[in-house]
Parts: sequence; structure tokens; C-alpha cells
Amino acid sequence: MTGPSTSHVEQQVQQRIAAAKARVQAAKERRDDLAAARRRGLAHRHARKLRNLAEAEQRQDDDGPEDAA
Repeated sequence: MTGPSTSHVEQQVQQRIAAAKARVQAAKERRDDLAAARRRGLAHRHARKLRNLAEAEQRQDDDGPEDAA
């Protein structure tokens, strides 16, 4: 057979293959979205931690050198 497949079984197989490809693509996009959200979250948490450390250092400087030897 060199022409397009027209049997009912072959059409169903092609539909299943197309559906499987769509599921694989959707899963990949979902993983990519989750990875991007994770990176944004990590960057946000890192920035917050640096701000907290800077604020803590500023508060310590404002209180004066209590532990100076």
C-alpha cells in the first residue's frame, strides 16, 4: 500500500498515536512550566534571604557594638 491508509483500524491507530504525542507534549510543557516556577521561587527566596541578612546586619549596626572586644 503506497496510498493513504483508509482502514478503520489504521485510522484508530493513527488517532491513538496522535493522542499519545499530544499527551507527551503536554507533559513536557507542564514540566517546563513547573521548572520555571521553581527557578522564580528559588530566586525570590534567595533575594528575600539576602534582604533579611542585610536588615539584620543594619539592625545590629544600629544597636551598637555590643560584642566588640
